[in-house]
Amino acid sequence: MSFAQGHGPLSGVGSTGSQTTSLVLHSPGGTEEVLCDVSGAVPDALTVDVLMTLQLLARRRGCQVRLQHASRELLELISFMGLENALL
Repeated sequence: MSFAQGHGPLSGVGSTGSQTTSLVLHSPGGTEEVLCDVSGAVPDALTVDVLMTLQLLARRRGCQVRLQHASRELLELISFMGLENALL
């Protein structure tokens, strides 16, 4: 997964919770949207868990995560888990 804020890259991170937490906690104030390129993400429950954690932390900071380039399988899993309103 990789992340971008606005038009420039913010950080490239793997799918670990500590890196995700660090990304959100260090994003500049006033950021409304964090773009998350999930084109290389494995469509499994761990990925969805990390994305939900990122979304929760982002919302606490007043911004929102937007997924980009999600595979059909990941979108279906998110929907199956009933999380489309939170992540999509």
